[in-house]
Amino acid sequence: MVLAKSTTPKVAVGQSYIHQASLFSSSLIMDFVHKIPFDRYVHSAAKYADEHVAVVGSVSAAAAVLTGFLLYRRFELNRDGNDYDSSVGGLKLLNNAEHTIGREKFEHTINDYNTMFSGARETTGAITSTESVEERKQKYATMVDHFYNVVTDFYEYGWGQSFHFAPRWKNETFMESIKRAEHYLAARIGLGEGKKALDMGCGVGGPMRNMAIFSGGDITGITINQYQVNIGNKYNENAGLADRCRIVQGDFQHLPWPDNHFDCIYEVEATCHSPDRVQTFGGAFRVLKPGGYFGGYEWIMTDKYDANNPRHVQCKEGIEVGNALPTLVHYTKVVESLQKAGFEVIEFYDANRGVHSPHQIPWYDTLDGKMSLSGFRMTRLGRSCTHALVWLLETLFIAPAGSTKISALLNATAIDLVDGGRDEIFTPSFFFLARKPLK
Repeated sequence: MVLAKSTTPKVAVGQSYIHQASLFSSSLIMDFVHKIPFDRYVHSAAKYADEHVAVVGSVSAAAAVLTGFLLYRRFELNRDGNDYDSSVGGLKLLNNAEHTIGREKFEHTINDYNTMFSGARETTGAITSTESVEERKQKYATMVDHFYNVVTDFYEYGWGQSFHFAPRWKNETFMESIKRAEHYLAARIGLGEGKKALDMGCGVGGPMRNMAIFSGGDITGITINQYQVNIGNKYNENAGLADRCRIVQGDFQHLPWPDNHFDCIYEVEATCHSPDRVQTFGGAFRVLKPGGYFGGYEWIMTDKYDANNPRHVQCKEGIEVGNALPTLVHYTKVVESLQKAGFEVIEFYDANRGVHSPHQIPWYDTLDGKMSLSGFRMTRLGRSCTHALVWLLETLFIAPAGSTKISALLNATAIDLVDGGRDEIFTPSFFFLARKPLK
């Protein structure tokens, strides 16, 4: 007892000294690290790696991870379209200074999002129940905002600034197909010089900028996610389009503009997030001038979808949970909603109706992309490599907690999208064109 009583204080004191010494050493190390010009070293190393790929080889990837471990500070992105196209591009995922939520909130965000899809991928049919769908409809604003807070960086990294698919012809590049779909939509709704358009659910504004350049029109976009507003307007400014392209934060269920304000309106794979399409389309009808056109591309289930086929249901639910969708509907529901909102439906069809034509490249083939710097990131192998990198960065406390869960969510839904496309039970490119009557 005497030994115990006399030894304990000495141990405690010794531990205290060791702890203080450790803190002091850590402080000195961090002070030293702060003084190292990491940004300059990273830039030089990345430039060398990009210019000497054959020499650097696989070592560049390891060097990028090591450099990223040291570069614990958040990245400043230029928003010039090239932020992720470098040897350290992957290190910028969820790790830049523009995010509107703190690093400590990403895990809570993805966890809260997942609660709205309770049972998904565990029990087929779990999130198709009326109760589950209604919960997401009630919480749609939070659900969609959560989703884009955590996936926007991944979308830009792997896909670009236009967050959508497109039908693609042989000998046509991925980006050519994306822009062609956007240009076609601009032409069909009559967007041109002197015309004002609304982009409903505009994301970071990729389609907006491409369509403004193509048509000469003036476009205002609305998105529920403030992070997308911030970076989208930076892109607009850096592209020299700030006078004709702008993004505002808001809910397309409650459009803030007066009646008869826009000459034309469009949406690109966005209103699938809506909890009530009649209300969404009704808002578009109200702010559109008489005689104006509303067009878009919708995510829908096709005639080949069988609700009694467990594999089909599993695929549908996988797409929903991985893309913040209250529920996917048959294309006739979209047409009916347009009509109930007051529109005259001019035309509708699946833009991917030739998906398996020998003259086309399936829209989902991009998810099995080719071996280029950007294309590789879209492949299953590329996504697996990104997932491994994200896991490592999260383990090293460079990427915020929850990053790996986000990456896993997107990897899983990519497989569901491919399966839905192969079976032709799902399409992301259901085109519609509607008109607001003159009277």
